[in-house]
Amino acid sequence: MKVKAIIREERITLPELRDFLHKVEAERIEAGKEMSYELRKSIEHANLLSRTSAEKSRLLVNELQKLEKMKPDIAYRIANVMPRTRDELRAIYAKEKYTLQPDELDTIIEIVKAHL
Repeated sequence: MKVKAIIREERITLPELRDFLHKVEAERIEAGKEMSYELRKSIEHANLLSRTSAEKSRLLVNELQKLEKMKPDIAYRIANVMPRTRDELRAIYAKEKYTLQPDELDTIIEIVKAHL
């Protein structure tokens, strides 16, 4: 399938993508169309890696963006990965020019655990 033009671009979390792919799958089944290999693999990947609901992931992103050192890209990465330890969270922040203090890491982990 070739993409002819980008209609709209927005950030979404992996659980939101999973819900969208399930709608596409239902439409294809209802219409009697065959699903492509890429679509089947995308659905499988989203099902495997999504750890929460779309609503909870969106609430998590909104809550994370209220923190002082939080960029939107990192908030979405955290919502997709759902880190449970300091080491997992440090891996997300590895490319940043600053490091977080242990209390800041713990705050983020507590927010993530509240949305699991």
